Amino acid sequence: MAEGRGVSDHSHSVSPTGDMRYVLVALGLISIFLIGEVTAAVLGHSLALFADAGHMVTDVAALSLSAWAIRLAKRPAEGRWTFGLQRAEILSAAASGVALFAMSLLIVVGAIERLVNPHHVRGGLVLVVAVVGAFINVLATWVLSKANRQSLNVRGAYVHIVTDLYAFIGTAIAGLVIVLTGWNRADSIASLVVVGLMTYAAWGLLRDAGRILLQAAPESLQLADIRSHLCGVPHVLDVHDLHVWTVTSGSHTVSAHVIVEDHCFDTGHAPQILDALQRCLVEHFDVTHATFQLEPSSHLNHEGKLHP
Repeated sequence: MAEGRGVSDHSHSVSPTGDMRYVLVALGLISIFLIGEVTAAVLGHSLALFADAGHMVTDVAALSLSAWAIRLAKRPAEGRWTFGLQRAEILSAAASGVALFAMSLLIVVGAIERLVNPHHVRGGLVLVVAVVGAFINVLATWVLSKANRQSLNVRGAYVHIVTDLYAFIGTAIAGLVIVLTGWNRADSIASLVVVGLMTYAAWGLLRDAGRILLQAAPESLQLADIRSHLCGVPHVLDVHDLHVWTVTSGSHTVSAHVIVEDHCFDTGHAPQILDALQRCLVEHFDVTHATFQLEPSSHLNHEGKLHP
């Protein structure tokens, strides 16, 4: 038996170079505006502004976690952390999703209460703050768009900011309606729209993070296609115990037991087969990290109890 590992480099994730700077700039913009929005929400008695502020609190948390995860991801693999700390970004994305769900629940309760018992809302103040908030979010979105959004961590932060931008647009419309008509329930309705956006974003983050944490095969890779290509390598008879998973965003790993013709072990041809298997994965599936166990056809009979 023989074992083969990654071909050129053993990088397990999208390079975080430069992403930290973009995340920190966006974090600064959002944090400064958050202070002003909370003040305006209190003065204007606006649940929609509180909802937006609550969402921006999760933005600050998400951006902070994102920066922290990027820093951890730079640490080399050592000791018991054989893959490094690349999955910190996945935990960060999952935490962002949980925070969005929790904040959504709180806002829904307040919005329903205000629909039943509407409060006076200073529509003009709500409109002004929402327009300024939308502008700040456009800037933050533009900054984060320069980061590498193949990373689920960066994408989670980006989704937070974009969702907040849409929320501010809805809040601005609610403020305008209140100014023109005096209908205070528009504020609560805008809050529920914000909740819908937050819930949708949260579900996407938790779904994608959950797939990685549960080691599901990436959607972009089909096991049947991988097996078919590997079986097409000369001298390969069959492939079994094929596993494909994602260590972190953009970094897929494959392991498999490969049955080859018996004479390959006698003639010393096994290393060439390993090279061919690795080239197959790189060329067809852009997978650069794989582990193969080469087996003679007779070995399969000994694995019955190990792989029922």
